[in-house]
Amino acid sequence: MTTLEVVEAGDADVHDLARLFDAYRVFYGRSSGLERAHDFVTERLRSQVTRFFIAKTNGVAIGFVHLLPSFDTLAMRPMWILEDLFVDPAQRRQGAGSALLRQAEQFARESHASKLSLTTAKSNDLAQRLYVAHGYRRDELFWTYHRILD
Repeated sequence: MTTLEVVEAGDADVHDLARLFDAYRVFYGRSSGLERAHDFVTERLRSQVTRFFIAKTNGVAIGFVHLLPSFDTLAMRPMWILEDLFVDPAQRRQGAGSALLRQAEQFARESHASKLSLTTAKSNDLAQRLYVAHGYRRDELFWTYHRILD
């Protein structure tokens, strides 16, 4: 029997989380850098400013969601940015992505956030279908701009 659980990541999850985070970066065309990924997630976990939740099937880490805090100034309430969501490609279509989204929403509600916001690649149709199925709506009113700082 397969058991899927989602838990907040802690120190014991650093190696699994770093492996998944590195795979996520590679998925988006970045070079693998497992040591840097390890350092990055370790710092995020220690600072406890951002939150990682990790999906496990029978105790094996298969995916994660990473939330960043922000503010909804119009609502005058906190909000969370769903910065990263990744499920190991070999483990997809088994409910981990949905479970991670449900956990992110539960956490955001418990922190009295007004909303969860996310950005995904225009070409990431699979993720877009998942988000829409969970009630996310694409913003048609605003354009997003970035200033890349070297």
